[in-house]
Amino acid sequence: MKEFTDIDIERIEELFENGDSSAAREELSQLHPADIAELFRGVSLKEAEWLFNLIDNKEQKADVLMELDEEDRKKLLEDMDPEQIGHFIDLLDTDDAVDLIQELDEEDREEVIQHIDDVEQAGDIVDLLQYDEDTAGGMMGTEMIEVNENLSMPDCLKEMRRQAEDLDDIYYVYVVDDEGRLKGVLPLKKMITHPSVSKIKHVMESDPVSVHVDTPIDDVAIDFEKYDLVAMPVVDSIGRLVGQITVDDVMDEVREQSERDYQLASGITSDVDADDSVFAQTKARLPWLLIGVVGGIVSSLILAGFEAQLAAVTALALFIPLIGGTGGNVGVQASAIVVQGLANGRLDLKEAWRQVGRSVLIALLNAVVISVVIMIYCFFTLPGDYAVTMAVAVSLFAVVIFATVFGTLVPLTLEKLKINPALATGPFIQITNDVVGLIIYVCLATWMLKVFPS
Repeated sequence: MKEFTDIDIERIEELFENGDSSAAREELSQLHPADIAELFRGVSLKEAEWLFNLIDNKEQKADVLMELDEEDRKKLLEDMDPEQIGHFIDLLDTDDAVDLIQELDEEDREEVIQHIDDVEQAGDIVDLLQYDEDTAGGMMGTEMIEVNENLSMPDCLKEMRRQAEDLDDIYYVYVVDDEGRLKGVLPLKKMITHPSVSKIKHVMESDPVSVHVDTPIDDVAIDFEKYDLVAMPVVDSIGRLVGQITVDDVMDEVREQSERDYQLASGITSDVDADDSVFAQTKARLPWLLIGVVGGIVSSLILAGFEAQLAAVTALALFIPLIGGTGGNVGVQASAIVVQGLANGRLDLKEAWRQVGRSVLIALLNAVVISVVIMIYCFFTLPGDYAVTMAVAVSLFAVVIFATVFGTLVPLTLEKLKINPALATGPFIQITNDVVGLIIYVCLATWMLKVFPS
């Protein structure tokens, strides 16, 4: 199979212009579905549609469809009728099929499901659509091997062969009781070393790591990392095995979540890509920019109220960027630590006050060091100007304490309110700390000018 780098996009564009379908079909047949999807991103929509229709292998075609970015996939699906989409879904695993159907409009979903030839798969898809897409139930698939605990090893192998005919990959063999409740996992080694065991329940590994259908995806990802799993069984409220989640699905979800969190932390309100339209990117980026403008206006109004003091002691104005920058940096650092802890499961909301206490201690140490450094600087650059020196040093001390505590509390509060805490690592923290830091500075400076008159 060729690597994507062996196929020049200009070559594809040339074949499209010449209408050389046979040569293009030959090129595509030698590529992996993921490489074809990457190729599609470099060509126009018309060229992508032309290439997609040239793929002869239906399974490869379905795989290419799922490898595409969501926006590119939607564009191709718009030109398909429900019957075509239904045929593609027949070739997909249930978890991928559910993902595809969820991208369709509500009125199209039912019609597409009616065109799925495999009635059993259609039923599984309908069941899976009932789960929230951000839970284990919404991520799982139903393709897996399950055997009864009372089977002998020879009968178990026969049953496995029967079920394996319809599966692309086999991760684990799940053992269930007569009611379908998950009892254990049968390792391959046990099949080899105990070929004639009377019942597989005597050699299975009991109490495997499993997850409930309503478990949030973030918790599922943590369990996969914690236990080094490649697949995890999913059970319902009474312990019945209903599906499994595979590591590739978890990796996709973690990547998407990381991208969303990174954009949110950067002040981008919705999921956009570099090749999205100018309008879409502007719409996603403008809200926080406008909020930043409002924050700047508030800061200017605060300074206007202390214009006389600043005019009398111009040195005070020199340290305004330092106060705002330090508060913003400290706040982002504190919130980033908390958000990371919440994401990887090392920080629990039950330990919130312990984390706040630890943050206060860290803030005190940082504040002392920063204040001492700025006092030494002012001692040499502003000799005898004790009002400015004390105003800057004390303000920095207070700003560091406030920014640290605020940066710690905000993500914890957002997590408690079921709002993405990544919001706390973005412009929200920076703008708030800029405004509050400025208020602290001008108030303390006014007081210090009275205590240390020049």
